[in-house]
Amino acid sequence: MHESIRLLQLQLLVYDFDGVMTDNRVLVMQDGTEAVFVNRADGWGVAQLRKAGFKQLILSTETNVVVSARAKKLQIEAIQGSQDKAVDLALYCRNNSIDLKNTLYVGNDLNDLDVMCLVGLPVAPADGHPDILKIAKFITKLNGGAGVIREISEILLPGSNR
Repeated sequence: MHESIRLLQLQLLVYDFDGVMTDNRVLVMQDGTEAVFVNRADGWGVAQLRKAGFKQLILSTETNVVVSARAKKLQIEAIQGSQDKAVDLALYCRNNSIDLKNTLYVGNDLNDLDVMCLVGLPVAPADGHPDILKIAKFITKLNGGAGVIREISEILLPGSNR
């Protein structure tokens, strides 16, 4: 399966945030602010993919400053507050001349189902929802928040992540 991923003409890599870049947990402070844990290995993977010329995007149902902060740090775009990820991604791809069939999407939960059916390469973390795992063409060995994007970068760019 790894060989078939590398052979695709990928134009865009899209990541859900919660459950992909995080372990799907949130720490809520007394004042209501939120914090999440992200994996630095994913930051490395994103950087390697960016250096190799891959366009990347975070697509999240949530609207949260932690998503904005992470996207800024990783130097990738983010669409937040998406009520329909399939519609939003289709519009993004149309506006950026990207073929959905040449798009990889990493999602973990039911709100990712429609968009994952739309793209050429739906990917799920190992701990994704069972319905998501059924439609994924590739399932990572790692759980969400444990370096999923780094794992994908190592498949797409063998030897460059050392």
